[in-house]
Amino acid sequence: MAKMRAMVVPKRGAPFEAEERDIPVPGPEEMRLRVLACGVCHSDVVTVLGLLPSVQYPRVPGHEVIGVVDAIGEGVHGWSVGARAGVGWFGGSCGYCRRCRRDAAFACENVNSQTGVTRDGGYATHMIAHVSAVAHVPDDLDPVESAPLLCAGVTTFNALRNTGAGPGDIVAVHGVGGLGHLGLQYAARQGFRTVAVNRGRDKEALARSLGASDYIDSADEDPAKALTAMGGAKAILATVTDGKAMQAISGGLGPDGVMMVIGAVGPLTVDSSGLLGKRASVKGWYSGVARDSEDTLNFSQRNKVASMNEIYPLEKAQEAYDRMMSGKARFRVVLRMDA
Repeated sequence: MAKMRAMVVPKRGAPFEAEERDIPVPGPEEMRLRVLACGVCHSDVVTVLGLLPSVQYPRVPGHEVIGVVDAIGEGVHGWSVGARAGVGWFGGSCGYCRRCRRDAAFACENVNSQTGVTRDGGYATHMIAHVSAVAHVPDDLDPVESAPLLCAGVTTFNALRNTGAGPGDIVAVHGVGGLGHLGLQYAARQGFRTVAVNRGRDKEALARSLGASDYIDSADEDPAKALTAMGGAKAILATVTDGKAMQAISGGLGPDGVMMVIGAVGPLTVDSSGLLGKRASVKGWYSGVARDSEDTLNFSQRNKVASMNEIYPLEKAQEAYDRMMSGKARFRVVLRMDA
């Protein structure tokens, strides 16, 4: 029987192990993908460290997957073998209720709904996905460049388009890193007056090259005061993982502004009186469903949005994961299966 390769977390907190397995057969409403590339995302720590009770071992992580449809199970429509396909964090739903269809974080009991957490993901040459989890991928998108768009991309793109901001509005992207370097591109290409906010000047030239029209060095000036002097931000995309930094910038929201929190920081304190006076809000945003992934990929293709990646072969998944966790990668880490 034909074999596949996978990098597996054998138990909670254990290092990755290379395994050779039988290539799985898709069941009803399932598809098998031959994986071309898979991003290494910080959310993979959920699987590696068992941060959710739904994680069962052994488990293959990975939820930024670009591949090719390799086999199709019974009841799958609208797909053909050989089609380009992608799978993100949203691992599928039964589609019975509205919440199940729309909520990427909702773990439906009828379908294992989190790729790389409750079902095996893309740190492998092949994987099985529920048809509702799979997004169509434009043929001319490079799989390595586009893999991070299935999580980092859809999270930033989807958050921005749900802020209520319009062309010309001030949108601040807080943090020029793995999420922020994509957020800057999406914000600029959606027509916003894009302001990059980062500590220090070392990333200013990069931020401007990605589309930022303004740059605020949060180590040199109060970012909230700087944004207020511009007229106040209609939206702040908070990608940093520092609660105090988020607190410091929240005062830069303008009337009816919203701070979209997509960086996980734990407890977060904001000035409620400031929010009240401006009718401003703080809102969390997390990923999206397969249709959102398709929108992200299509927008990225048309507007030349690309992820900046460090690339590793599948067998070096541990090294790739450690590099991602170190915070030193510039800016995303991707496993390429044929490397």
